[in-house]
Amino acid sequence: MSAIKNIMKNYAKSAELDEFLQKELADAGYGGVDVFKTPIGTRITIFVTRPGLVIGRRGMGIRDLTSMIEKKFGLPNPQISVLELEVPELNPMVMANRIAQNIVRGGAFRRAALWALNSIMNAGAMGAEIIISGKLRSERAHYEKYRAGVVPKSGDPALKAVREASGHVLLKMGLYGIKVRIALKDAIPPEVEIIEKKPEESIQKEGEGVAETKE
Repeated sequence: MSAIKNIMKNYAKSAELDEFLQKELADAGYGGVDVFKTPIGTRITIFVTRPGLVIGRRGMGIRDLTSMIEKKFGLPNPQISVLELEVPELNPMVMANRIAQNIVRGGAFRRAALWALNSIMNAGAMGAEIIISGKLRSERAHYEKYRAGVVPKSGDPALKAVREASGHVLLKMGLYGIKVRIALKDAIPPEVEIIEKKPEESIQKEGEGVAETKE
C-alpha cells in the first residue's frame, strides 16, 4: 500500500470513529476525539462535557467502550482517556449537538440558534456563525444564517482561529443540517503596536550619551 493510500485509510478510519462516538456519547456532550498511534497501541483521547457518563460506575462504561472500539474498528490495544471540556460553549461540535437536541425536543430552530449564538459570544468568542438548512418553513428547502462578531473566511486567520462542526436532525419535515463556526480570540496573535518616542525623551537620551563619551 502506498503512503497516500495509507494516509487516506487512516483519515477514513478516524472519521468513522468520530461519527461513532458522536452517536454513542451524545448525552455526555461529545466534543471531539484525538487518535495517536504509539508502539504499544492506539491512544484515544475523548473530549466531553460530562466525563462521568463515559467512565461509568467503577469504570465499566469506559471498559465497554474500549471493547466496542477494538471490535468495530480493529484498533490494536486501544487506550482511552476522557477529558472534560473547560469551556464547552467554545466547542462547535458541542454547540451543534445542543442545537440539535433543542430542535428534537420540539423547540423552534430560530430560538435554538439565537440561544447558542448568545452563549458562544458570552463565553468570550471573537465571532460565531450558525447555519441551519432544510425544509424550515415550507416544502422547499432553504437555509438561515445567524452571525455575531467577526468570523474570518479566508487566509491565515481563518485557518488558525476558526473551528467548525456540523450535525443533522431528522424530523417529520425532513433532514435538518446544522453548521457551527466559532472564531477564537486566543488563536490569533496580538497586533503589534508601534510606540513613538517623545521628542523630550530622545533629546535627554542623546545628552546622556554625550556625557558618557566625554568621561
